[in-house]
Amino acid sequence: MAERTEQRLEDRVPELEQLERVGLFTRREVRAVLRKASALEYKIQRRALRKEDFINYIQYEINLLELIKKRRARIGYSFKKDEIENSILHRVHCLFNRAIGKWKDDVQLWLSHVAFCKQWNAKHQLSKVFSSMLAIHPNKPALWIMAAKWEMETQLSSESARHLFLRALRFHPECPKLYQEYFRMELMNAEKQRKEKKAFERAKMDLGEFNYSEEILSGEMARIIYREAAQKIKAGVDFHLAVLSIAKLFDFTQDLQKEILESLQTKYADDPLTWDYMARRELELGSLPAAERATKQMKVSEMAQREERCCAVFEEAVRAVPTEDMWKCFITFCLERYNRKTNSEELKQKRLERTLSVFNKAHESSLLPEALYKQWLQLLLESSLFEKATEAAAAATERFSQSVEMWHTRLQVLIQLKSDCVTQCFEEAVKHVKSKGSLPLWTLWVEWSEGTNSKEDTETLYQRSLHATTPAESVTMKEKYLDWTYRNRGYKKVKKVFTSMCENRPFSLDFFRKMIQIEKEQESCKMINLREYYERALREFGSTDSDLWLDYIKEELSHPQGKPENCGSVHWRAMKMLQGDLVEDFVSKYTLLQTGHL
Repeated sequence: MAERTEQRLEDRVPELEQLERVGLFTRREVRAVLRKASALEYKIQRRALRKEDFINYIQYEINLLELIKKRRARIGYSFKKDEIENSILHRVHCLFNRAIGKWKDDVQLWLSHVAFCKQWNAKHQLSKVFSSMLAIHPNKPALWIMAAKWEMETQLSSESARHLFLRALRFHPECPKLYQEYFRMELMNAEKQRKEKKAFERAKMDLGEFNYSEEILSGEMARIIYREAAQKIKAGVDFHLAVLSIAKLFDFTQDLQKEILESLQTKYADDPLTWDYMARRELELGSLPAAERATKQMKVSEMAQREERCCAVFEEAVRAVPTEDMWKCFITFCLERYNRKTNSEELKQKRLERTLSVFNKAHESSLLPEALYKQWLQLLLESSLFEKATEAAAAATERFSQSVEMWHTRLQVLIQLKSDCVTQCFEEAVKHVKSKGSLPLWTLWVEWSEGTNSKEDTETLYQRSLHATTPAESVTMKEKYLDWTYRNRGYKKVKKVFTSMCENRPFSLDFFRKMIQIEKEQESCKMINLREYYERALREFGSTDSDLWLDYIKEELSHPQGKPENCGSVHWRAMKMLQGDLVEDFVSKYTLLQTGHL
């Protein structure tokens, strides 16, 4: 093993000598490279191989290549590449091959090798890498697509790309993405050949020897792929829309687009996505010739007409398919148009009125999705339609009476409008929703109460929230109550509240830390109180938080009333209570504390 390592290091000597001879590296740098390479080489000769050692070695060699490239550019020297770069490139490929041979299942390692080959234009090597990778990982469609794209776009070989797609489909006969990319590849190939043929015809060259296939030129191969996919896989609306969007990128596919569109309308007439596509299509149709776009007003008028046509299709859609999803498509379209920038106030107003109208119709049909109510209410408030916003919010909570989000949104509206019904609405909300998940309502309620009601009412509300929320959610309310009490009732009161809340688990670490901080803010900060709070916190979190123990020790060391002699027993207890790696973490930090570095 040592002999093999020495041999590999000796093999580096000629390239290093060349680097020094041509002035790319100094003798000192060459020695440093040899030392580093020696250390890295010995690491990958161990019995227990580690992937990280190979990755570090490969990265070092890549960094070396980059440095040589920069040095060449700086001094303007471009010779001796065979003796220098090619030697390093060969070594990197060997390192990748060894690593991949050991860790075949690591796809990232394969992809790193692919990226390296692409970066350094190692086409022959990359072809081998793709071949080996697909033999080991035939179950990953994305890798087949990557290999086929490389063959088509870099190697300019449509035959090889087609062969790869056909092999991939034998492994994945029902993969929509493979069919989509195969479909795209055939259209790209058709476009390429059409351009070539056109160029030859312009040059009046004889096309006989080129043998262009009409089947490929017309996009018939893509049509065959589409039809096969439609039969073999459960090609839903998404697939049809995907291939349609691909076909639209090519100007010779009008017939193919028409066929896909007819299939979409026939098979999926009741799918909201079909209607959504058909409606949005109206935006692209019937635009004015460029010469006629004389004024801004004409542009605005034209856009308004297109949007009206879209909405007419959507209106038909919600009658034909009266579902939440269909209304969601319609509303999403309206919101997108409303949010588009325009200098025309008239068009912006028209878009706003249309959006509000569609929201209202969906609501009246009881088909407005819960998630969209918030956007509707926001739009109503922005438009100063406060009465309508209040009515809509009330109707929303009536329809989704157990939704915390819906009640929260309604209450925010009422608070924003400074309504007299806020308290009544809060009471109604907590009656309807379950305790679990009600935390946002209680948080909003106490925050609103702090700025509106008396301190007595707010305190009563805080106490009520501790019992109304689930134990896990009450943790947050305990923290808020402690903070509010200190700010509004003072130190003595907060101590009583803290003691009373300590009777009911669970707690958060922040709950105790807040009380410790409050004590430390007092002019007569007492160590006896800090000990109590630390001891209470450690009973709950002593096994999972090493910093808590360290802070306790620091307090004993730094507080005027502290007892440094207690640190030993605190340390001993920490070692017994902490779990797993936390012990090691605690020991290292405690050592730093003793040496004055923490």
